[in-house]
Amino acid sequence: MRVDLHFGRTGLSVELPPGPAYSILEARWAHALADEDAAIREALDAPIGCAPLAELAHGKKSAAISVCDITRPAPNRRTLPHVLARLESAGIRKSEITILIDTGLHRLATPQEIVEILGEEIAGSYPIANHNARELADHRALGATKSGTPVFIDRRFTDAELHITLGFIEQHLMAGFSGGRKLIAPGLAYQETIKTLHSPRFMRDKRAVEGSIEENPLHQELLEIAGLAGHDFICDVVLAEGRRIAAVFAGDPREAHMAGIEFVRRETTQWIPEPVDAVITTAAGYPLDLTFYQAVKGVTASSHLLKPGGLILLAAACEEGCGAAEFSRLMKESSGPAEFLQTISGTPVTVDQWQLEKLAIAAQRHEIWYYVPGLPPEYHSYLWGRDFSSAREALEALAERVGAHGKVAVIPEGPYVFARPEAPEAVRA
Repeated sequence: MRVDLHFGRTGLSVELPPGPAYSILEARWAHALADEDAAIREALDAPIGCAPLAELAHGKKSAAISVCDITRPAPNRRTLPHVLARLESAGIRKSEITILIDTGLHRLATPQEIVEILGEEIAGSYPIANHNARELADHRALGATKSGTPVFIDRRFTDAELHITLGFIEQHLMAGFSGGRKLIAPGLAYQETIKTLHSPRFMRDKRAVEGSIEENPLHQELLEIAGLAGHDFICDVVLAEGRRIAAVFAGDPREAHMAGIEFVRRETTQWIPEPVDAVITTAAGYPLDLTFYQAVKGVTASSHLLKPGGLILLAAACEEGCGAAEFSRLMKESSGPAEFLQTISGTPVTVDQWQLEKLAIAAQRHEIWYYVPGLPPEYHSYLWGRDFSSAREALEALAERVGAHGKVAVIPEGPYVFARPEAPEAVRA
């Protein structure tokens, strides 16, 4: 059986060895909109839970818009022109509309990437800024949350009179779902805020996982921070196959985001009959598998489908290597998942430890194998699991390990597949 995996920029076609019982889990995409522009216009002019965007902008002198960085396939080129048109029609000048790339603690976007994110015309016509989480002077102190998280948000966002975010909604390994409040924190937050949000207090909570919103403490913390930042309006989409738009959710940041989450759950969840023995997965190809840091999401998303002790094989290009300097250093300093989790308990949070923490939690419960050719050789001995020099070698070893009676789920699009073992009829209804 031949399968095309989403891998890097070009994909990876592999032959599955005979033996196990394979099931291919393709993304259950919602249907693409016939007229995206009409849907965006309608969403902005008849939003959920608040006045139309143009009405909100009326009388305001400035606006700030937070958009996803290069690691997220948000369709900014399609949504942003409609948002900008309404702001300008309401009297806000181009020079007073700041577009912020919400990098969080990711690297800054290059000039070429800014054009890719926004389009050449917008990139050359408006004030554009990379958020820099490491520069305290760029942030406004907003106090603290009820649980004590210090809140510092990019002042170019907080100091504007109208605060808007543009994103898309999919499952997220910590916050449950992306979009909405995530484009403010961690997207526009100072590193101390981000570190607290990614501390073991949140990362090890069983409710802070993919698909979880109800009682997810991280989700609640992000909502509180967004409120402190004056979050006024969102325009989030759900993606269809080929990164087309399936639905648009605009309006009140809480109500519109929740409506989008309910749509994703209803339209895209895929149920499998029972947990499986092994999973072959990816990090969904470019741009999500640019680094090993981002590729961890392929592991955590697939872990929900496995029997205890099951095997995960991750295929990710990692053409930009391991990730940022802090994450790369932690990789080399960590002897094993249990030791790593013990080491970081009760100590000050280090930048990027959270992604390795999530990987460690998965590695304690399951066996993890890797085909990550772009990861420099110096890191391979530090992977918590076996790594392979070719996809064929990895697949043959997996087939031998699982055996003829084993059940293997193959997930070509990695974390873009929102799948769970079969739920009771009442839950699926």
